[in-house]
Amino acid sequence: MSLFCLTERVIKFLSLTLGIKSIMENTNEHQVNIELDETTALGVYSNLAIITHSPAEMVCDFVQLMPGMPKGKVRSRVIMTPQNAKRFMRALIENVQKYEQHFGVIEDNETPPMPPMNFGNPSTLA
Repeated sequence: MSLFCLTERVIKFLSLTLGIKSIMENTNEHQVNIELDETTALGVYSNLAIITHSPAEMVCDFVQLMPGMPKGKVRSRVIMTPQNAKRFMRALIENVQKYEQHFGVIEDNETPPMPPMNFGNPSTLA
């Protein structure tokens, strides 16, 4: 089990991008400990994301599709409020821009496969 201490700067970033309110006021030393267990730290590979929503939440299913296989598998699901999804989107855009400044433009030459329209989740409101 690993513990990561976040600096005041990272806490400020999290509060702005993820909408965490008063995180610094609730800690004595202006830092927070976040626990990351070994299994979660390994991460999950995904080559397709399917995003659905309702008026109250955004659901992001991260799927792994294998070449030649007719069926993919949802490896992880993240559910968040629309407000946090928008903050996450902004943070992701900012990080992709920083990545491209450092490593070069990410080429997007592939047309992603279309997921089946009926993959086990209830219909959502658009």
